[in-house]
Amino acid sequence: MKNIFKLILTGLLLAGVNTAQAQITEKPGFGKFAITGATVHTVTNGTLENAIVLIDGEKISYVGDNAKITNEYTKIDASGKHVYPGFMDSKTYLGLVEINAVAVTVDNRELGQYNPNILAFTAFNPHSAAIPVNRLGGVTHVLSSPTGGVISGQAAIMDLWGYSPDSMAVDATAGMILGWPRYGRRGSFDQRPDQKIEEEYAKLISDIDLFLDKARFYDKMMTEFEKNSKGKQHPDKDIKMEAMRELVNGKTPLIVEVTRSQDILKAIDWAKEPKNSKLNIVFSGATEGWRVAKEIAEAGIPCLVPALYLPTRQYDHIHRPYENAAKLHEAGVKVAMMTGETENVRNLPFHAGYAAAYGLGTEEALKAVTINPAEIFGIDDVLGSVEAGKQANLFISDGDPFEPLSQIEHVFIKGYKIPMTSRHAQLYEEFLDRDAVEN
Repeated sequence: MKNIFKLILTGLLLAGVNTAQAQITEKPGFGKFAITGATVHTVTNGTLENAIVLIDGEKISYVGDNAKITNEYTKIDASGKHVYPGFMDSKTYLGLVEINAVAVTVDNRELGQYNPNILAFTAFNPHSAAIPVNRLGGVTHVLSSPTGGVISGQAAIMDLWGYSPDSMAVDATAGMILGWPRYGRRGSFDQRPDQKIEEEYAKLISDIDLFLDKARFYDKMMTEFEKNSKGKQHPDKDIKMEAMRELVNGKTPLIVEVTRSQDILKAIDWAKEPKNSKLNIVFSGATEGWRVAKEIAEAGIPCLVPALYLPTRQYDHIHRPYENAAKLHEAGVKVAMMTGETENVRNLPFHAGYAAAYGLGTEEALKAVTINPAEIFGIDDVLGSVEAGKQANLFISDGDPFEPLSQIEHVFIKGYKIPMTSRHAQLYEEFLDRDAVEN
């Protein structure tokens, strides 16, 4: 047993070394860059041919077709190439999970059912080996999300370059995660009487309501104290209730993880209750959203959806997952794409590509990985399009990034020109040329 333990410990230490090497391969460029001759897909202001994009430090300073480029700028000739805003994955575990099978490298959940005070931001590992692999696919920022329990904690929007969580955080408290209870039987093995199913479901919803009511009371009490604290004793602080204050006032989105159509309808009914009118609700998953797209649109609830998953019911057509985003969009729902992955966040362009091919269209698919998630999470003044004044998260590709054969040649995150290296690239080069080196 001692020898086995030593082998495991050695393996973990080596993995740590490889992780560090995978993240810190070479230094990024920073300063002033001029991208010239490109087709620029601004997303919000159309497509510009033979255009110029100037980057000054962390920001985009100019987008257009006529700019004076001084010697201060490092020029990048992008003739025949395309510039796109950096993509955002709206649901990942990136930075929180390293190796799923090794428990000590998994830090995306906490004990207990209600943990609104838990921040994914504090557990985010900026040196994860998965980060370089994913950003080279054009994904420059992600929603990194906790999981488990009823209220899992607060997800963070993180840039995929930096040496610390503080330097990478776009919004450390981007949204509160709520796992919606599943209604009905859990499978053919579930022999509970119908009445018991109803009672247990009602109890779960009642517990959520009770927790929110407590948060509303706490917020009201604290707000009144803060307005006039003179001569009053400071109320005892509750860290969980403190974390809920921005949520109950609608400032922090409530990301409701829900998949089946009947659960979506119940979540919509719950959202319509007067006491929940202030909540800023977003549906995450919504894999059966196409079945109830009209109802979701009428409720005005945006959806974060994947496209690459198996049909949820045996009799559903194999294309239904690919069509889900399009059906929601057609009904009037604002859609953002997500993977729900860690190392496979790099497949986000293909989620969007499948959605585009099955009815969403390229233009809307592009919005679903750029400006739509930025608007949903209130960061559209910073990210989501190629515009002067916004943070320089963008990439240059030789073609449509939703096409597997297209190559991404340059990636910028917060103005840093990212080295195009990763653990995958290193292994590719290593095994491409397996000859020994001559002395």
